[in-house]
Amino acid sequence: MQTDRLGGNIMAIKRGVDFYSYQQAQFFGQMNLEQQMKEAASIEGVTGIEMLDEQALHYPDPSPEFVDQWYEWLAKYKLEPVTLDVFGDVLQFRDHVMSIHELGERLMHDVRLAHRLGFKYVRTLATTPLEVMALAVPVAEELGMRIGKEIHAPIPLNGQYVKEIVDYVDKTGTKALGIVPDWGIFAYRPSEVTLDWYVRQGAKRKTCDLVDKLCMDTYTGKSDILSNIDLSLYSAGNVESFFHSYLNNRKVPQELIPVFQMMEALVKDNVKDYTDIDFEVMGQALLLSRANPDNLRKLMPYIVNFHGKFYNMSEVPGHPGEYEDKSIDYAGPIQVLKEVGYDGYINTEYEGQRRFQDRGVEDLIDEADQVRKHQGMMKRLIEG
Repeated sequence: MQTDRLGGNIMAIKRGVDFYSYQQAQFFGQMNLEQQMKEAASIEGVTGIEMLDEQALHYPDPSPEFVDQWYEWLAKYKLEPVTLDVFGDVLQFRDHVMSIHELGERLMHDVRLAHRLGFKYVRTLATTPLEVMALAVPVAEELGMRIGKEIHAPIPLNGQYVKEIVDYVDKTGTKALGIVPDWGIFAYRPSEVTLDWYVRQGAKRKTCDLVDKLCMDTYTGKSDILSNIDLSLYSAGNVESFFHSYLNNRKVPQELIPVFQMMEALVKDNVKDYTDIDFEVMGQALLLSRANPDNLRKLMPYIVNFHGKFYNMSEVPGHPGEYEDKSIDYAGPIQVLKEVGYDGYINTEYEGQRRFQDRGVEDLIDEADQVRKHQGMMKRLIEG
């Protein structure tokens, strides 16, 4: 069923843009908030937007004048505010670490702010404790909002972070809590731009080839080494930090030692003249969830929306003008969503720009171009 822009009740996957994708352009003053809205609206089929609370909304308490301007822009560009991404920075005060109660109060504030700005959903970080989210559920219920915990690599869809949300919703019957899967959980290899960045920092190309082969062998079923690793209770930042600690002083949680030993041995046994950064490259294999798209089927009642994470769009060989991210499975999960009748949003979230920022200004990536190519890929897969 076809639809015009925000023009009806359509049972089809909707496409939006997360303004996190334009972070570099905003930093350099190339795109302000209205320009980001205009750019997103100019992409065929895009009707929704997602953004960070601190990015451009005069957080934490925008003025009435800003709110009026915000709604004028939404009307002008015919955009729907979908999800407001919020944070739980427990170290934002110099004199104390924020308590569970304080974080709950902050999340309640953010839910009210999102509602004031017309957003339907609020996304929390993957590591936000359930008890913090539960404190804000009554406010979300009162306002008709939903709070979604981001499920971010290396967290899997069948791990504890998802299970605790499912169990809470099933037990309480609330409709105000769910999950926001980040498409990075469907990545099966490190992005080529990430590996190229590591080479420029001094890593050996041999190590990059080694980690890529390990990941691809796992993806194609030739190896089960990575399949037997469970890092479902750790964030990507935790894994990287602990791996650094292991290499420096071996002081890490006991259950991580065998995994880190394996990564360390792979480098030492296969890479000549390795240096410390080669271990970091090998550690990229530990940051993948390797999520199975079929696991989405039973989770559909709990899904708020999706982050369409990607790192680099490159032309599909033999198909001029068509693009893909060579490190992430998009076709599989989108096919599942089509089969189950998902009619919510997938919001493009580009993160590859950071892998070009070690070079000169002339080599910085064009974020708007990357987002457009990603949207083109999603349109092709959704409509195909």
